[in-house]
Amino acid sequence: MASSEAYDPGRYDRPSVTVDIVVLGIMDGRPVVLMTRRRQSPFAGRWTLPGGFVGIDEALETAARRVLAEKGGLVGPVPEQVHCFGAVDRDPRMRIVSIAHRVLLTPAELAGLTLDAGQRLATIDATGAVRIDGDAIALGFDHAAIVALTLDRLRGGIDDAAFALLPDRFTLRDLQGVQEAVLGRALNKPAFRRRMLDSGRITPTGDREAGTAFRPAAFYTRTIKD
Repeated sequence: MASSEAYDPGRYDRPSVTVDIVVLGIMDGRPVVLMTRRRQSPFAGRWTLPGGFVGIDEALETAARRVLAEKGGLVGPVPEQVHCFGAVDRDPRMRIVSIAHRVLLTPAELAGLTLDAGQRLATIDATGAVRIDGDAIALGFDHAAIVALTLDRLRGGIDDAAFALLPDRFTLRDLQGVQEAVLGRALNKPAFRRRMLDSGRITPTGDREAGTAFRPAAFYTRTIKD
């Protein structure tokens, strides 16, 4: 039986909601992630992911796009939700739930980033640790866990996700290099080639590399399925 008592929203605490964005690409054979140096407390001076609060009248996707533009300088990419982080003590200020998102960048998009003095592209090593100039860094909040989980999810779906980290046209060598960078380990070349060619995920373009000293590699593109 429905209660006749009127609903009073003031009886319930209301946690705040944020979005944190893992902007990830491949550079020099390694995964890199966009970091911003936090200017205010808590964790002033620490490196963190681009993030921000969700407005009371703002959809999550709208907030993620806004934060990506304001703090990442990226307009166009659609952030993809990864996980909800809601540990009670994840933020010392108050109860804050974060909806983590990821954005995967092609080499051209990565090269087009304009970084200010408080931003860096940090590398992610095979263990998931974030490094700047070779040194592991302590991130603010629970952002190390966000990066680690995002990398783990990316590894689990790398056969499909790798294409978002590549140009539209690529060689099998390029594709293997991206997968090895994300997985943090080498792959057997013949087995990888067979698996990709048999998977139906890639389609030859009919073009080959030019100006190479060896046999030019064939270009492929991702198969578009109906």
